[in-house]
Amino acid sequence: MKTIGITGGIGSGKTTICKILEALSYPVFYSDIEAKKNMLENLDLIAAITDTFGKDAYSENFTDKQLNRNFLANQIFKKPHLKEKLNSLVHPTVFKSFEKWKAEQIGQLVFNESALLFETGSYKRFDEIWLVAADLETRINRIQLRDSASRENILERIKNQFSDEEKMKFPCEIIRNGENDLILDKVLELLGR
Repeated sequence: MKTIGITGGIGSGKTTICKILEALSYPVFYSDIEAKKNMLENLDLIAAITDTFGKDAYSENFTDKQLNRNFLANQIFKKPHLKEKLNSLVHPTVFKSFEKWKAEQIGQLVFNESALLFETGSYKRFDEIWLVAADLETRINRIQLRDSASRENILERIKNQFSDEEKMKFPCEIIRNGENDLILDKVLELLGR
């Protein structure tokens, strides 16, 4: 079974590409969604995060534990090496979930959407990578519409990921997803190879 990783910076339109693939009946695994799920449900991961960041990493919320995102963000901002530590705890659980999911698929081609394939070195686990790229202003506009975030906040988030130029140095197929790009044509072209 061939596995293709779909990656790109925040606001590049990875989800749009994945929705096209799903509409064409291809299975897509969403790594970011799985990471959030694992951080709330995987007891070993919860224990490891709590051991690393302290009991404030989670807050009690009437019926269950919730990840204290603000606390974690502040910790990572103060001590950047903790971001790598958090990733080293979360990413293996996501990959394990992906492998289990992949074994349940019946097609010859599966996709894995993940924002940080190049940053984490995970791209090496895939047969092929599709990089979704869009110009900075398009990305900022998309994120502002989606998250109602300030321009400064968005630029800070973008700064924490590799630039499109850095990502293009890796072996990958590029899907340009600007306002005037014909992404369906490009997806169909890549699928037809």
